Amino acid sequence: MTDAAAPLDNAITPKSMRDVTVPRIPLAQRLRSYVVWLIVAGLLIWSWGPSEMFRATALVTDWRNMAEFGAAFLHPNFHDWDQYVADMAVTIQIAIWGTALAVLFGIPFSILCSSNVAPQWVVQPVRRLMDACRAINEIVFALLFVVAVGLGPFAGVMALFVHNLGVFAKLFSEAVEAVDPRPIEGIRVTGALKVQEVVFGVIPQVTPLWSSLTLYRLETNVRSATTLGIVGAGGIGQTLYESIRSFHYGDTAAQIIIIVVTVMVLDLVSARIRKALV
Repeated sequence: MTDAAAPLDNAITPKSMRDVTVPRIPLAQRLRSYVVWLIVAGLLIWSWGPSEMFRATALVTDWRNMAEFGAAFLHPNFHDWDQYVADMAVTIQIAIWGTALAVLFGIPFSILCSSNVAPQWVVQPVRRLMDACRAINEIVFALLFVVAVGLGPFAGVMALFVHNLGVFAKLFSEAVEAVDPRPIEGIRVTGALKVQEVVFGVIPQVTPLWSSLTLYRLETNVRSATTLGIVGAGGIGQTLYESIRSFHYGDTAAQIIIIVVTVMVLDLVSARIRKALV
């Protein structure tokens, strides 16, 4: 019966399917994959104790404490809503100026960070400088500028500017390094200067992506600007911090709602604009 079924199976199964062999992953590639996963597992185990991950059980055993604290925010107080909206507007203005300055200065720095445009002896020092700007949090910069220029929104603008300078230099340079080299080569054979290659060969290719990244960072900077008020850098963050310190949870809830609604609106608007640009 087995011998009779074999010709039938061969007749039903197409020859192309019988000849297909499943490719085997090379042993070296599989070993690399195993090593990567072992490293990830090792890092998680190494970080377990110092991160106090063992305290995660408190989320289950002490949930009533969180519920009792959260209940205080269930009655938002909008008695000063016009002041909260005005503070939120200041926060947006801080983010706009911080983002604009970061883009303005980030474009030349991103060109200097691009290995396909600038020589390595320029690229590496500039990249390390941008790494430093990006590694330091906005609040640290805000503290420095509050000492230098005093309390107020300008310190927040400068904090966002310096931090995002490193961010934009990184994002923009990666876009520059991914451009099609053929238009640049075509401009180069005409005897154009290096600046002309960048202006006419690189910038037109990356402008849509740069615009999309700028809108995304603007949305992110609005969220970041809300926390800068904690150190006296103006905006609704300062009002929020004072309400929390005074245990005015109703006012705090109202301010949080205004922040959330503003971020949601900005997210919807920027998403539509980014979709139109890319």
